[in-house]
Amino acid sequence: MARILIAEDDTGIRLLVARALRLEGHDVLVAEDGEMAVDILAEENGAFDLLLSDIRMPGMTGIELAHAAHATFPELPILLMTGYAEQKEAAEDLSAFILGVVEKPFTISEIRQRVAQALRGTAAGEAAVAPLRRYA
Repeated sequence: MARILIAEDDTGIRLLVARALRLEGHDVLVAEDGEMAVDILAEENGAFDLLLSDIRMPGMTGIELAHAAHATFPELPILLMTGYAEQKEAAEDLSAFILGVVEKPFTISEIRQRVAQALRGTAAGEAAVAPLRRYA
């Protein structure tokens, strides 16, 4: 299956999403914040099929992480998560290189579906990403 890096500061959400994706057969690494995610990306030379990051985190935000990840690993697909409308709007500036934003709260089924869509989109081309909320 896929290799996924999750950056999420909320321990409960981080553990829930990681467990849900591992049960789907994915190889999942986790980071407690954006700085840790950047370190993991560097250590692993960007060898992930997807970066799944919360937008609102202390220190380096998910938006800052997305910029940093894209600058170093431009082919790395990025999917963001947020429970805040204003942060979702802030992510619109990233439309050129993020696959979309998953709105919190979400169910395990929803996050699995959005990750599956993102992974299919990276393997099958842009048309498969259409069900995700793309920002134009």
